[in-house]
Amino acid sequence: MSANTQERTGKISLLNRFLDVIERLGNRLPHITMLFIYALIIALGLSFVLSFFDFDYVNPNTKEQIKIINMLSADNLLLLVVSSVKNFMGFPPLGITIVATLGIGIAEGSGFVNVVIRKFLAVTPRRFLTPTVIFVSIVCHLASDSAYTILMPVSALIFYVCGRHPMAGVACSFAGLAGGFTASFTPSIIDPVMQSFTESASHLIDPDYSVNVLCNYFYALGGTLFVIASVWYVTDKIIEPRLWATMPIDQKIDPHDSEFDLSKTTPKQSRSFRIAVLVLALMLVILGVLCYPENSMLRAPDGSLTSPKAPVMQAIVPLIFIYFSVPGLVYGFLSGSFKNSRDVIASMEGIMKMLISFVVFCFFAGQFLFVFGHSGVGTLLAISGAEFLKGLGMPSGVTLFGIIMLTACLNLLITSATSKWAILSTVFVPMLMMLGISPELTQAAFRVSDSAVNVCTPLFPFYPLLISYCQRYCSKAGIGTLSSMMLPYTFALLIVLTVVLYVYWFVGIPLGFHSGFDYPSTMFPQ
Repeated sequence: MSANTQERTGKISLLNRFLDVIERLGNRLPHITMLFIYALIIALGLSFVLSFFDFDYVNPNTKEQIKIINMLSADNLLLLVVSSVKNFMGFPPLGITIVATLGIGIAEGSGFVNVVIRKFLAVTPRRFLTPTVIFVSIVCHLASDSAYTILMPVSALIFYVCGRHPMAGVACSFAGLAGGFTASFTPSIIDPVMQSFTESASHLIDPDYSVNVLCNYFYALGGTLFVIASVWYVTDKIIEPRLWATMPIDQKIDPHDSEFDLSKTTPKQSRSFRIAVLVLALMLVILGVLCYPENSMLRAPDGSLTSPKAPVMQAIVPLIFIYFSVPGLVYGFLSGSFKNSRDVIASMEGIMKMLISFVVFCFFAGQFLFVFGHSGVGTLLAISGAEFLKGLGMPSGVTLFGIIMLTACLNLLITSATSKWAILSTVFVPMLMMLGISPELTQAAFRVSDSAVNVCTPLFPFYPLLISYCQRYCSKAGIGTLSSMMLPYTFALLIVLTVVLYVYWFVGIPLGFHSGFDYPSTMFPQ
């Protein structure tokens, strides 16, 4: 064995040991819902202890001295119990997620999403295979978690048929899908979910503050080219050469016998697909026509189409439902995958099963947010944290970079974006508002690190599924294999997305609709 080979083997072994430590630590964490139950208990305890102290901090909105309310007193405990249902039903992302997921369930259950992916990848020129797979992966984040069950095995098969390493197909599609959380061509369900948490957190400082649902869209759109370029480079220049050297293919797959055979689309399915796409295009044209007039009912009273007060912005989630479900229905009934209304209902019920744990999580998270806000603990933490950061005298750019790095570290152990932002937003958003940093910029910073780190942590929920896809071609593939394969993508995405964010900030390119970088208030003198 050469010295270079021994050195490389030693580095891989060291990386695998590091990843094993991360896995063991993560596996010791309780269920994410239990984390929120613990957070609720801690918030109740803090409210009791801190209620005995007087603080010199003044709420910048009410101009009153901060006073912590003891949530363990009899009347406040009764208030918590009485409002528990309201807290649950009013939890920001609950209704948003359910409504959008129902539409996605119809499109997925009919097979429309599956055919979209296969049709696009099947006509891809080989020389542009990698960037096309990445492009499709970025688009496929619209299909929520169902993309993992369709996109990854299809990408691996296409790479394999083209004479390329199939695990490189899994890698680049996984990285592109994760990059789509931050860099995206179109709005998706994650936008209103994130916006709901961000706006709710901003109300700890400014009850009248409004966050546009597409407050990060320009940044997301601008980041797509850089995500495609970086993931393309890492795949072709780093990952695939390494895979051929260290992970030989030992499992032969017959593409024509595979359950992911791209040629299995029947003429009837192809015809149904074309009609469904035409219907979707017609719907987009109709929406454009309805929005065009200056006095359109879809515009805000001032004529703006992108203002948070514009009905079209307020209807983003129902529009996602409509624009997924209608093409799904057309394709389903024409292709025969839907025989009757029972099949349609079954497709929605099927995807809703994925949300059972999410709904349970929402109940306890809703109670935590109520206690955290009503007690004043959240406001106290935000103002005291902001005062501490001001005392350090660090530039805003350094502070924001610290938020990105902190979120990246947390993401190694907690991979759910919704779960993390439900807690972190209540601290980060108001705290950085006190430093003059807008909630929209704070949200964008969170999305950077969350999307970049998800691909390399063994605690990501879909890791076992992705490993099984890899083992279809390479039986020795395991957790360390996948984590080490995805680590270069983490660094590439983290660097690229951070640089793009700072370029937007320093040049003054808007992050999205009605979105600035500074919190515009004279109550926070620098």
